[in-house]
Amino acid sequence: MKLIIATIKPFKLEDVREALTAIGVRGMMVTEIKGFGSQSGHTEIYRGAEYAVNFVPKIKLEIAVAASMADQVVETIASTARTGKIGDGKIFVLDVQQAMRVRTGETNDDAL
Repeated sequence: MKLIIATIKPFKLEDVREALTAIGVRGMMVTEIKGFGSQSGHTEIYRGAEYAVNFVPKIKLEIAVAASMADQVVETIASTARTGKIGDGKIFVLDVQQAMRVRTGETNDDAL
């Protein structure tokens, strides 16, 4: 099993969700986050005063999938979330040692 953690731009969330559902992803966890990387924030003007926005709003997706599906999920996220501009996000793939569905007690691939 693999855990895929992706950060994407907030306005891409629905497109990514639809694309992942179409390839058979059955669930994901979504968190609103703030962060910075190459984009490193920007400046905005509020009530005539300029101020720095050091952290940029992002969406973090966490998706547990069978190892055989991981490459397809990564490619789907990357192609759907890509705008070609700085700040499109990152994708990380981690190994999952164990999973359990709390309601039924199913484990590992059956829990997904």
